[in-house]
Amino acid sequence: MATPAAPNGDDAPLTSPSSWGPGSSGPSVRAILRVVLTVVASVLALLVLWRLRTPISYLLIALFVALVAAAPVTVLSQHMRRGFAIALVYGGIVLLPIGIGAILVPPGVEAASDLVNEMPRYAEDLTETIERNDQLREINENFNVTGKVEDFAEESSASALGDAPGALADFGAGLVTAIFAMVTILILSMFMVARGPAWVEAFLRTRPSKEAAVLRRALYAMAQAVSSYVGGALLQAFIAGTAAFIVLTILGVPAPLALAMIVAVFDLIPLIGATIGAFLVLLVTLFDDFPIDAIVWAGFAIAYQQFENYVVQPRIQSRAVDLDPFVVVVAALFGGTLFGILGALVAIPTAAAIQIGIKEFLRYRREEQEEEEEKEATEVPSPS
Repeated sequence: MATPAAPNGDDAPLTSPSSWGPGSSGPSVRAILRVVLTVVASVLALLVLWRLRTPISYLLIALFVALVAAAPVTVLSQHMRRGFAIALVYGGIVLLPIGIGAILVPPGVEAASDLVNEMPRYAEDLTETIERNDQLREINENFNVTGKVEDFAEESSASALGDAPGALADFGAGLVTAIFAMVTILILSMFMVARGPAWVEAFLRTRPSKEAAVLRRALYAMAQAVSSYVGGALLQAFIAGTAAFIVLTILGVPAPLALAMIVAVFDLIPLIGATIGAFLVLLVTLFDDFPIDAIVWAGFAIAYQQFENYVVQPRIQSRAVDLDPFVVVVAALFGGTLFGILGALVAIPTAAAIQIGIKEFLRYRREEQEEEEEKEATEVPSPS
């Protein structure tokens, strides 16, 4: 009886040993080793990235600061040595947070101290108000509202005094860490501004002339977009803070400069920053000539946000970034979700830089395709 022939070609079963290799009943040792090494290398790479997350974040922030500082450094270097221009610009960058802190910290400390000291008096005023109202007095008798408020006021005052040493120690440790991070970022950024153009040119010399021209144009446009956006955002925040300072001064609200600085700082955050800043100031106005100051401030905040959204922002940012509003919203949401407030701040200029890179790449590919088509059209067929 004849033995049936083994199936060949497409008729071979998928479970045939020959599918794994000649004479083997499974994957080869080399294939298994390759998979294991790939997985191990990937895990090690992710572990290294995780351990280096802090210096990597410093490098990215330093790159962003360098892009922002490059434009004023270039302008100033036309009138002085580049080293002096870098020192002048970075001196301003250092003085900016110091000035903001000098404006915000003293009124903040004073307000917190007054709140702690006056909390028992606020509780007594609440008790007197409740006693003058029959309905509130009945609620108080049923739920002991005033007793709980007075206990909370006394406990808050005592705990604030008791926790002061620990709070100061934590604040000091956080301040030292923040100063170290800021100094590190500024030093890295200064190196990038000073040596960055030479690094870029050295890299571009390794590329073909046409490709180098495209890369040079794209990198310049990206840096210009980031710098213009940040400059426009700072100008927009300055206008918002100035307007807030004028209104708060007219209303006679305490510490108008500090409150205007809060409005200006939060105005830098896209989409929701101006609303958050206005709301924080509204909380302060509730304790000063209520309800007139609160009503006037709320009306001003609503009117100014409309003015900023439709007049100030389009005029300032239209030349900086050419992004669709939908892309702006998505970029701010993604950046804020991934990296918090800092991510929301850098998301829009990053999206603008990515858009410029994509446009330049598509333009480069289109020009190459057109050149190939022209070359093919001008080619004369050789005689047979």
